[in-house]
Amino acid sequence: MSLSCAELQNVVNTLPTSQGGLDPTTIASGLRQALDLGIDKQVTKLTQKDGFYKNSLVKILLPEELQKVDNTLRSIGLGKLADEGLKVMNRAAEDAVKTATPIFVDAVKNITFADAKNILLGNNTAATSYLEGRTTQALYQQFNPVIKNSFSKVGADKVWSNIINKYNAIPLTNKVNPDLTDYVASKALEGVYTMIGEEEKKIRTNLNSRTTSLLKQVFALQD
Repeated sequence: MSLSCAELQNVVNTLPTSQGGLDPTTIASGLRQALDLGIDKQVTKLTQKDGFYKNSLVKILLPEELQKVDNTLRSIGLGKLADEGLKVMNRAAEDAVKTATPIFVDAVKNITFADAKNILLGNNTAATSYLEGRTTQALYQQFNPVIKNSFSKVGADKVWSNIINKYNAIPLTNKVNPDLTDYVASKALEGVYTMIGEEEKKIRTNLNSRTTSLLKQVFALQD
């Protein structure tokens, strides 16, 4: 018995899809779980001493306008002060991320994936990139005051006030007055997304990193 083109198409439409019949809601749940693991396993590392400072992926370096300050201080024998300035910026980030981790957890919980299937089938950090693109601005507004508090808590404000005063007192230098809390907040937030992405990459490329039945079910579709 022969079928028309329209009837054949109807048959095709009822066949199981390459997504194994998983609905978008289940796929989205798997993506959220991967991001949650990124926070649990990777972002928590940032909250430890040297979590930023000794992590080459996320270590916060001086902004361009302060590199001349660093070089000048070192040239006049104040290298230890310059080193301390770099360290306390990273200490502030480590302290702030510890306080702000619930902010990131809520961001993952509340995110809505517009096209979960395409994100699942995207690159190794597609879900993290999607999260970053849709939460950075809102998270920054919440994270910035946490950074400001941490700057004071770890003494970074005093260290940098001393650094800037010493630099500005050097003859023939252009005075600087950078907003370091704003800079560190942005860099710390970048570091959070970087580490979440590291865990997503592991889940996508290493079967042993899929530690729940949901992760195994969902990410098997992208293998």
